[in-house]
Amino acid sequence: MVQIKKTPIQLLLPTLSDHRKTLTTLLTGLLLMLSQPALGANTAIKPNENAALDAADQAFKSLRYEEADSLYNTILLSGKESADLCWKLARLNIGIAESFEPDETARRMPFYAKAVEYATKSVQLDGNNASAHTWLAAALALKADKIGSKEKVRRAEEIKKELDKALELNPHDDVAWSMLGSYNYQVSKIGWFSRMVGNAFIGGMPEGNRLEAEKDFKKAITLNPRVIRHYHELALIYIDEDKKQEALNILRVAVTKPVLMKSDTRRLNDIKRLITRLSKELEDN
Repeated sequence: MVQIKKTPIQLLLPTLSDHRKTLTTLLTGLLLMLSQPALGANTAIKPNENAALDAADQAFKSLRYEEADSLYNTILLSGKESADLCWKLARLNIGIAESFEPDETARRMPFYAKAVEYATKSVQLDGNNASAHTWLAAALALKADKIGSKEKVRRAEEIKKELDKALELNPHDDVAWSMLGSYNYQVSKIGWFSRMVGNAFIGGMPEGNRLEAEKDFKKAITLNPRVIRHYHELALIYIDEDKKQEALNILRVAVTKPVLMKSDTRRLNDIKRLITRLSKELEDN
């Protein structure tokens, strides 16, 4: 008598009559397995679409600018262009430029130029993005500042327009308030003769005063008390007005704040020198 070799399943199920319950259990398990989504490439859990942008943001906050630049540009090259991505690239390029010494204009300028391009693109992509207007104003102001006073005056109207739009869209933007403070302070230093000449040959001079600048920096500090720049720039106004004690008080607060940008390290060194100088001058008086 010839014996028929059992298949693997037959070996598991010797007789249907004795193991019907086992077969039912196996079939139920198989159906449950088939009902679950496969873990292949097409059905894997979709990663957070913002994960790459979050990683780039974290690199920027950790002052790893080269890494942040690589990550942001990887997103850009993948075709995922957005207003947020572009203004963050503008902010990054400003951060890189400002990390160089103030007299290294040749090294700074290419990054300021890139910042203007990215911020302009951000505004084009979303005219209601407050940060896009803020960083466009910052990029324009910093680039003009390194070119010269005439370019600064020519750009003043555009810079003010961008800052006004940024604060209209987001009145809680501390960076915009701080930049507005710088704008008003710089404009306040234009003398009457320069203003007269400017009105005659440029077609108008920007308006601004130190009282407004002081209010702007105080507003920025209220909105974000962690930013060194807000305190430093306000203190410089006080020093310019010979308000040494007020300047010293502000600087002593500034020196306790965290480094959020690479340029903050240079600001802290300047702040420490100013504290030493003002303390001595007040003691001598």
